[in-house]
Amino acid sequence: MPPLKHVIESLLFVSPSPLTMDRLKKAAPEEDPARIREALSELAAEYEARGGGFSLCQVAGGWQLRTRPEFAPWIRRLSQTQPVRLSPAALETLAIVAYNQPVLKSSVDHVRGVDSGGVLKVLLEKGLVRVLGRDDKPGRPMLYATTRRFLEIFELKDLSDLPTLAQIKDLARSAPPGDGEGEALSEDTIAAGGLQEVSPPDGENTEKENSEGM
Repeated sequence: MPPLKHVIESLLFVSPSPLTMDRLKKAAPEEDPARIREALSELAAEYEARGGGFSLCQVAGGWQLRTRPEFAPWIRRLSQTQPVRLSPAALETLAIVAYNQPVLKSSVDHVRGVDSGGVLKVLLEKGLVRVLGRDDKPGRPMLYATTRRFLEIFELKDLSDLPTLAQIKDLARSAPPGDGEGEALSEDTIAAGGLQEVSPPDGENTEKENSEGM
């Protein structure tokens, strides 16, 4: 059998989405999880020392080979794709969902002061938000939560990697005047929600996704 490190490297290379420990164990059932983690750490250290065009990142509850941000202009020219762009309203709504999930649409509306149905629909279509279930309140309103794709796009290992309220405040202070993204994630928006703080297709918007990746 080839070295485990090289086996895992090949799996990372062909996978379009982050590989969780469960998926790595499924591909290499004879290996101990501790050895798999050790091999991942060795690979990450090698890529970091090499300083090449990609690195091994922990994201969305798994591991994934990712190109380094400084090479984005050349990659876009080759792929001719545009990065995911969100309006200030969409970013604001996404932040409210991320820090309060599972959350009702009525709660999002209350924080924003406007109807958020259209914005939530856009976030659902982009695979950043999903319907987690229904509340027990009369009418059984839907509960919204973020997806694994949300974690992938924002390069988060899990929801505990979301910035703290103090970090949000620093971001709001440093944002240039009139910056839509800075306004969408302002400290006023976060505080209004009573928050503690706070392209491959997703294809994994399931109950299991939330438990594994978040």
